[in-house]
Amino acid sequence: MKYTIAFLFLLLLTACKLEEKEPISIKEDVSFLASDALEGRQTGSNGEQKAAKYIAERFKNLGLQEKGTQGYLQTFSFKPKTDPHQEVNYTVKDGDSTITGTNVIGFIDNKAEHTIIIGAHYDHLGLGAEGSLHRGNTAIHNGADDNASGVAVLLNLAKQLKTKNINNNYLFMAFSGEEMGLLGSNYFVKHPTIDTKKANYMINMDMVGRLKADSTLAVYGVGTSPILKQTVTSNNSKFKLVQKESGVGPSDHTSFYNADIPVLHFFTGQHEDYHKPSDDIEKLNYEGMQTISNYIFEIITDLDNNGKLPFRATKNESDSVPKFEVGLGVTPDYLFDGKGMRIDGTREGTPATNAGIQKGDIVVKMGNIDVIDMTTYMKALSSYKKGDTTNVIVKRGEEVVEIKVAF
Repeated sequence: MKYTIAFLFLLLLTACKLEEKEPISIKEDVSFLASDALEGRQTGSNGEQKAAKYIAERFKNLGLQEKGTQGYLQTFSFKPKTDPHQEVNYTVKDGDSTITGTNVIGFIDNKAEHTIIIGAHYDHLGLGAEGSLHRGNTAIHNGADDNASGVAVLLNLAKQLKTKNINNNYLFMAFSGEEMGLLGSNYFVKHPTIDTKKANYMINMDMVGRLKADSTLAVYGVGTSPILKQTVTSNNSKFKLVQKESGVGPSDHTSFYNADIPVLHFFTGQHEDYHKPSDDIEKLNYEGMQTISNYIFEIITDLDNNGKLPFRATKNESDSVPKFEVGLGVTPDYLFDGKGMRIDGTREGTPATNAGIQKGDIVVKMGNIDVIDMTTYMKALSSYKKGDTTNVIVKRGEEVVEIKVAF
């Protein structure tokens, strides 16, 4: 298996560094967590347990206090949902078909009144669990960007905050069960190991490893406290920011927003390797990850003397998204801020590839509807059903191309 020799070397290197308390780099953390030996870190698997043990050892090496229910660990058992709309059953009986996930939690106690929560999920899709976009033979989904990258930045922040910005305490959490529906973060909010009424705000990193050449960085949740948008903007000198007001999104910050805690979520965008075995370590921008870590540190520093941030509810942007039955079969570029919907990736055998639509094309019209952004793109899709055809106009470089698509 690929990376086996490299993994063994890294394991020895890491063991020595943990024992000697020497700094471990972002790249080394990602390389361990996204190695084949962890077999994709699926919730409840042996690979996930190896990852949890590694993160707990890193917390110990960094001098963080144990803040789980069993040392650094907080386990939770649940019965997998058969209906995606039903509540997760965390209370299970002997003999039930259950899965046990593990959150990893460390704490910096500055004897402060309030605590900042910093989180990132570490679970992924194993050998191709539900949600995988891979078609073909079983393969390990290493999840280097999703989300070994976020955990590595979390560990880097723990190192930076160990003796700095002491007007708050810090709770660092590596969540399990995110890929199965934000289960670990949801469980923690329901069974916290700190007084969440004294939680100041929550920072989440999910897929922060693919900073592009134009340095576009998405920051979600800037509307969840009045000061956040100003703070995010005033501390930025390196990024092309795409800011979203809403505290609701498909990652663990949502669990804390729903508990009336202000949130910020950082994200470098989807890509064609998303939820595929090809999301590997050599494709990450490690310099970019360090720059993101430093930026988050600067935001925390700016807010250090502001006391407890007031919570503000935001409009859930997904509430206005129309329902649709068909799709092109593409990965949108969610960070694109020009006119239209830019395609960041395509999948074989879908309406898009069958019609000749390509990665990099910008959809500007679908049928009679002008596509201005993601919302108008989805509105256009909602008017079609399986078997329909339509003309799609895309910008391809300097060309404007009209393409007939069959759904």
